[in-house]
Amino acid sequence: MNKNDELILSGIYIYPIKSLGGISLQSAKLEQRGLQYDRRWLLVDEDGVFITQRKHFTLAMLQVEIKDQTLTVLHKTNPIQSISFQITEHLKEKINVTIWDDHATAYEVNTEVSQWFSDYLNINVRLVVMPDDEQRLVDKRYASHGEIVSFADAYPCLIIGQSSLDELNAKLAEPILMDRFRPNFVFDGGEPHLEDTFKSFYIGQTQFSAVKLCARCVLTTVDQQTGAKGQEPLKTLAGYRTINKKVMFGQNLLHQGTGTITVGDKLIIDTSKD
Repeated sequence: MNKNDELILSGIYIYPIKSLGGISLQSAKLEQRGLQYDRRWLLVDEDGVFITQRKHFTLAMLQVEIKDQTLTVLHKTNPIQSISFQITEHLKEKINVTIWDDHATAYEVNTEVSQWFSDYLNINVRLVVMPDDEQRLVDKRYASHGEIVSFADAYPCLIIGQSSLDELNAKLAEPILMDRFRPNFVFDGGEPHLEDTFKSFYIGQTQFSAVKLCARCVLTTVDQQTGAKGQEPLKTLAGYRTINKKVMFGQNLLHQGTGTITVGDKLIIDTSKD
């Protein structure tokens, strides 16, 4: 990267309910476990095991909105099909939930919301919310200060360069949108996959550490506008982004402190990987 190249934050995204549609923000509050409201809610089955688009593709068709302390879920092509609840709302009893190999506690939001999702998916599910005092730890192999995480797969934040997607789209017969990869941060500037080389950097006044490339799964093959599943982009990515037998796209992050992140903030590289 040329020292004169400017890296500018061009997108901020949160996904309040894990595996549902994301929200684009101009500014976001960065909390200890990630961006405010990001993956604080989760769908679980009767055994408390998390549910995602990896198996339930139709979740892609559900959009989330937050306004005036109310969270609304609505179908992208049939907005009348919707449900709303207060973001502070939950039942009193804690339940145990499982995300990958992690175990955590959560509160069910309410039975009406859970029934709405059960009817939509045709299976019994519950929508749960993470308690403020829950301490789900980041993998100790990558954590440096006992960092915690929400119901995200493993890390508080994910960053991808726009040029990385541009290079991928140049190889695809039909270009795709960044929403396939569900990043929290997108930046303009620099060569494709510059984020691979990040070690520590700043967005505005906040310091981040790049700790692990993001291994991609079948969720990326679900069109977030239609819910249709195909082979791309994994098929093409496998041809040039396979590292240690995994398809990598994007960089997982940890951060120090809290603050506000705003579109237009500069990314300042502190240290790079060899």
